[in-house]
Amino acid sequence: MVDRSFRDLSLASLYDALNPWGPDSDFYLDLVMSARSVLDVGCGTGQLLARARRAGHDGLLMGLDPAAAMLVQARRREPGVDWVLGGLGTRLWNGGFDLVVMTGHAFQALVHDEELRLALRAVRAALSPGGRFVFETRHPAARAWTGWTSEHVRSVSDADGRAVRVWHEVEGPPVGDRVRLKETFDGAAWDRPRVSRSTLRFLGPDALTRFLREAGLGVVEQYGDWAQGPLTQDSAEIITVATPVR
Repeated sequence: MVDRSFRDLSLASLYDALNPWGPDSDFYLDLVMSARSVLDVGCGTGQLLARARRAGHDGLLMGLDPAAAMLVQARRREPGVDWVLGGLGTRLWNGGFDLVVMTGHAFQALVHDEELRLALRAVRAALSPGGRFVFETRHPAARAWTGWTSEHVRSVSDADGRAVRVWHEVEGPPVGDRVRLKETFDGAAWDRPRVSRSTLRFLGPDALTRFLREAGLGVVEQYGDWAQGPLTQDSAEIITVATPVR
């Protein structure tokens, strides 16, 4: 099921304020601009592909997302991109994409083994020979979830300029490589705080490589930061570049 923070239009409209353009976006934009055909899986509000189109990308740009409320934002932002409602399993893929990306830690929403396998097989089917699949996931060794507490509150403004307070809390201890998360939104627009719950999966480099290999994808590079520094146990991110293999 799509998280409430993505399917509720009033919450989806806050996504860009909570996730502004940053070094990760620059990293992916460089990749998109160098590829003729791009599939952005979990494209959200469409920041990446819209920026690429406005920067002069004249090839195929397709954004795929299961949350209609997020695509409302994307279509308003840039009608010149092919925005598609659904997930990787909603259509048959037959190559055609030089680049497939999953940004914003969307990969971590693939919680179950079979769900992950199906998604990776679909990515493999969507890629042209020699194409690249690029995504990031938080390094489990960094234990990012320990900083997700109600003491760490962010404040943003909604479309009417009203302040909205947002914070995250972990619900219970991690279960294996999975962490359950509650996100709370509190603002004058609602008579009570709105809550979105999700589960994220934290896979390490070896597990990622195994799942990718099983789907016919081989790891070409793995970075530990957006400046393409080496991946170490101290890295906050695992940024993976994979390509189809036999």
